[in-house]
Amino acid sequence: MLLLFVLIGIVILFILIAGFKLNAFISFIIVCLFVGITGGMELTSIITSIQVGMGNTLGYLVMILGLGAMLGKLVADSGAAQRITTRLVSSFGIKNVQWAVVLAGFIVGIPMFYTVGFVILVPLVFTVAATTRLPLIYVGLPMLASLSVTHGFLPPHPAPTAIAQMFGADIGKTLLYGIIIAIPTIIVAGPLLTRRLKNVEATPLKEFYNPIILKDNEMPSFGISVFSALLPVILIGISTLALSFVPENFAYKKGLEFIGNPAIAMLISVLVAIYTLGLSQGKKMPELMNSVAKGISGITMVLLIIGGAGALKQVLVDSGVSEYIGELMKGSTISPLILAWLIASVIRVCVGSATVAGMTAGGIILPVISTTGANPELMVIAIGAGSLMLSHVNDGGFWLFKEYFNLTVKETLSTWTVMETTVGVMGIIGVLILNLFV
Repeated sequence: MLLLFVLIGIVILFILIAGFKLNAFISFIIVCLFVGITGGMELTSIITSIQVGMGNTLGYLVMILGLGAMLGKLVADSGAAQRITTRLVSSFGIKNVQWAVVLAGFIVGIPMFYTVGFVILVPLVFTVAATTRLPLIYVGLPMLASLSVTHGFLPPHPAPTAIAQMFGADIGKTLLYGIIIAIPTIIVAGPLLTRRLKNVEATPLKEFYNPIILKDNEMPSFGISVFSALLPVILIGISTLALSFVPENFAYKKGLEFIGNPAIAMLISVLVAIYTLGLSQGKKMPELMNSVAKGISGITMVLLIIGGAGALKQVLVDSGVSEYIGELMKGSTISPLILAWLIASVIRVCVGSATVAGMTAGGIILPVISTTGANPELMVIAIGAGSLMLSHVNDGGFWLFKEYFNLTVKETLSTWTVMETTVGVMGIIGVLILNLFV
């Protein structure tokens, strides 16, 4: 009966979010209460579980996501994103413009939340398409494939970071494996796929085709822009690789671990960006602090949703459901990686939000990690790939793409939905292949 009540709870979550359009955080709390009560927990114990689950999840993530939002805002407002895009496009040339926007989307997408990256980069893509006279979908979709992959696969984005913490996965390895899988995924879902979609005509509305283009002397240099945007990845990557080779008694091992901690890496990156993208460009500290404050305001609801998902995870554990699911999976022949991907895919189709799909799937699949010995880092990416599957009319990203590119619903399904599904399928294929070697 325990599993049945969990399934009913997930259905209630679907109905509340997709049917009644209720806020995802409120929906999570209601489902937590339902699962706890039907699981035989005392009412006061349910409240304690919710508080503990939210506290444990957000206690780790608030610094990382908050500082990540600040860095993304600095990259956007300074013109670093514009500099990276325009320089890559001019360097690659018209014939290779797809590869230029793919690389720009990947670099800018790592520190930026998906929606921010979309709003910043799409007007620049419009300008590139108009200048080169290439079809807008041909230029734009590869860049969005990069943004989607970084959003679903790579820390410090919300869902991958939160699920990694939930599973006890190493952030550095998750990032490394995610980048390895991301490269072929982006190539297939971006340049290769969109070459078959040239016939889809996109004519952006004038109100969206009004980018704020900074002058050359108002932007940081290309090198500084790339360095500032990728500094978290550089610090975490150096730490992870170095720790793989140094002996246990290495004098500076603790220092390497400290610098590679995602929260410290993000803190260092923000402090560096305040100088490289702000003070050195002639901006004043009050202006920069106002910018980072606005960056934080955009992620408050994301944090609450992640906290609600963390609460549901804790209720599943405290009510005994996680242990029950773990026992059921002991004799299963289904690959836990495929199971995680399938669960995330189903929730994504029903709810729409990739973050909600990833976090909910993570809570359900958590006990499988310990009972099957599955690689936690690859489980994070498998769930991330599933959370991007089959984006359709209940996903905000679907409508963002449709309206900006001024497409019909049918055209959006044949472009955006196909691209997102390709990302999801390539992601799980990459996970299964990499699982053979790690």
